[in-house]
Amino acid sequence: MHIVDGALSNPVVIGGAMMAVAGIGMGLRRLDLERIPAAGVLSASFFVASLIHVPIGPSSVHLILNGLAGLVLGWAAFPALFVGLLLQAVFFGFGGLTVLGINTLNIALPAVLAWLLVGPMIPRGSPLAGAIWGGLGGALAIAGTTAMVALSLALSGDEFLPAARLVFVAHVPIMIIEGLLTGFAVLLARKVKPDLFTLSRGIPA
Repeated sequence: MHIVDGALSNPVVIGGAMMAVAGIGMGLRRLDLERIPAAGVLSASFFVASLIHVPIGPSSVHLILNGLAGLVLGWAAFPALFVGLLLQAVFFGFGGLTVLGINTLNIALPAVLAWLLVGPMIPRGSPLAGAIWGGLGGALAIAGTTAMVALSLALSGDEFLPAARLVFVAHVPIMIIEGLLTGFAVLLARKVKPDLFTLSRGIPA
């Protein structure tokens, strides 16, 4: 859900950049050595998943997997997703450098919210129950990102309101797909590495 350069007002771009810097700083403080490999894998997964995108006005529709990143990394999802967005902007021109901060905020903050709201339920109960909660978290993260992208556009001017509505409607199928993918990923991880969802909360394996 990259917003392109020039689509947003300066206050939205500057405010988003400042909040993204705060989130990245929080994430770097929480990113310990044990989770650096997971952060790298999830950053690469985001990078690849969102390469195939369909332009929708000043934004685009594509897979993100930010819910999975948030459920595994917590606050560390901020720097992991920032790296993926930076590489896409530099090498492929997706989004852009001036909107890098607001794009990071729109994608990473819902990931952290999914971790806060749904993450505690994933290590509990059976792997299947964890997968169901994981699927909910994946869909929730996409819904949050969609809402934030729409809000970013709406705050930039009334002329973007139709585009904001279009972005939200176009991402309803993506919410379902991301929920299913995240649920299956959580199910597999719960079986092979169950401590993956406790490290981000400071709970030892």
